[in-house]
Amino acid sequence: QVHLGESGGGSVQAGGSLRLSCVVDEYTFGKYLLAWFRQAPGKEREGVANIDRNGHTNLADSVFGRFTISKDNANNILYLQMNSLKPEDTGTYYCAAEPPPFGGQWYVSYEYHHWGRGTQVTVSS
Repeated sequence: QVHLGESGGGSVQAGGSLRLSCVVDEYTFGKYLLAWFRQAPGKEREGVANIDRNGHTNLADSVFGRFTISKDNANNILYLQMNSLKPEDTGTYYCAAEPPPFGGQWYVSYEYHHWGRGTQVTVSS
């Protein structure tokens, strides 16, 4: 059974930083494509970043240069380091996973079938 558990959200002022964590079960962590999505009120869920089992990453243009996705292979934790936060980064952030083979578009939410419950990030101006 796939387990994804996010933490690390909170409220910060613009320009601040947060690090989100997602604890993943061992099998999923080692085999699946992992990703971070976010959803603001009234908006569609959008892809923020993803990382494959070989460590190759993708980042959305809106967060490129500010966010970093990484994995702690010893502890099966997926991270999202968020720097220079902006009010438009506000939303619920979700960890997602999908088994291989993955032939879709990494930033599209319906390509993923396993989701965590999310953690709230609020950035004030």
